Amino acid sequence: MSRDAVKTLFHPFATRTLTPPAQGERVLFLGAEAGFDLPEDFGAAITAVQPFRPLYNGLMRRGIEAQPFTEGEDYDMALVLLNRHRGANENYLADALKRVRPGARIVVAGSKEDGVQSLRKRVGGLGLETEHLAKYHAQAFWFARPVDSETITKALVQPQAFVLDRFVTAPGMFSHGEADPGSVFLARYFPKDYKKLVADFGAGWGFLASEFYSASPNVEGIDLYEADHPSLEAARRNLNTLAPKLSARYFWHDLAREEVKHRYDLIIMNPPFHEGHATEPSLGQAMIKMAASALKSGGELLMVANRGLPYEPVLKELFRTSGEVARNARYKVLSGKK
Repeated sequence: MSRDAVKTLFHPFATRTLTPPAQGERVLFLGAEAGFDLPEDFGAAITAVQPFRPLYNGLMRRGIEAQPFTEGEDYDMALVLLNRHRGANENYLADALKRVRPGARIVVAGSKEDGVQSLRKRVGGLGLETEHLAKYHAQAFWFARPVDSETITKALVQPQAFVLDRFVTAPGMFSHGEADPGSVFLARYFPKDYKKLVADFGAGWGFLASEFYSASPNVEGIDLYEADHPSLEAARRNLNTLAPKLSARYFWHDLAREEVKHRYDLIIMNPPFHEGHATEPSLGQAMIKMAASALKSGGELLMVANRGLPYEPVLKELFRTSGEVARNARYKVLSGKK
């Protein structure tokens, strides 16, 4: 089901509060999601950008061509659909300002949970005049790019983070400001001097793969699977710097829905368990099922989870043997062998 905010984004055009862009014009759509209907006279070509693989796939299924990163400049308009990462949203606005022509309109929409109201106030505080309307339990606001937008753009850009003095991350990535404590706990139980082929499911910005390589520098290789494209590219850069001799491959992949073609001796993972703010263990359960199908006979899964998440039944169902390796006050390390 699509979010209401994507309908809110197009509502000003549907009501003629804003004039829809005409045929021959180019519109950049940052954070694009399926679930919108274009007004009849919205004739412009849309360049849709969506870095999260499940949402990207949703656009493609609707016949909306999309890409995971932004390219081009001098767009006639930008649309920005907010998410729940404040820093990522401000980077979206900065990117929009850099890529539209002077005078072009930037239209933004999001829910209260996305921080749309505070972002509108922030934009106004930077000297930009905004207008807004509310619809579908969300709010849209818009403003025109000034001729000189460099100072405003610099004020909006959120800096990269430097984790553990060696990993470069950015706002919007999972645990971008510190190594996730669950991942740190899991890494304690990595085998030493492992020599076979490994996959890191939900690799993020590369922490687990790097820690595994530190424990087993003679590993045959590590394949990293990640749904968030910027995180995957950060992992690539981090491992190129920290483990230049590691044989690594990188897959932008929805592990809950897209088949894994390669087969592995060991899979490590710290699966996500949130859908928005709600705990959703089915995401981790789907990744466990995918791991079971991607392991060779005799292969092993090694994963970490919050202690309260019910992953043991699916492990017992899919693996020849399974059990708990360790636990602390918050987390448990689980294993399964095919």
